[in-house]
Amino acid sequence: MNQAPARTDKIVIVDDDARIRDLLRRYLTQEGFEVIVAEDGKALNRILLRDTVDLIVLDLMMPGEDGLSVCRRLRAANDRTPIIMLTAKGEDVDRIVGLEVGADDYLGKPFNPRELLARVHAVLRR
Repeated sequence: MNQAPARTDKIVIVDDDARIRDLLRRYLTQEGFEVIVAEDGKALNRILLRDTVDLIVLDLMMPGEDGLSVCRRLRAANDRTPIIMLTAKGEDVDRIVGLEVGADDYLGKPFNPRELLARVHAVLRR
């Protein structure tokens, strides 16, 4: 009896910092995820038109449309894709607003990639 191959979760990393995108892409790929990267909300839109994704890791502070606006727009369109928000802003109010607009989790920069991995697994288990 053949077993179906294990499903690989697909994650989109949205961050305007190419170093962070590359670091997370390499780390999460090594952990068995399929990873797509986007530099901003417009690139994310193009990805979501062609791909079904399991999780979005979204930077809060980006030029153009910021992460809060992207999250708010996705939730307004009834997109239930889990979102982990990343930010260099450490204020409680920023985390609270991020969660209120629909982020599923929130992680401050700088962060340990292992902590992000643990949060990715936790969000995907829900």
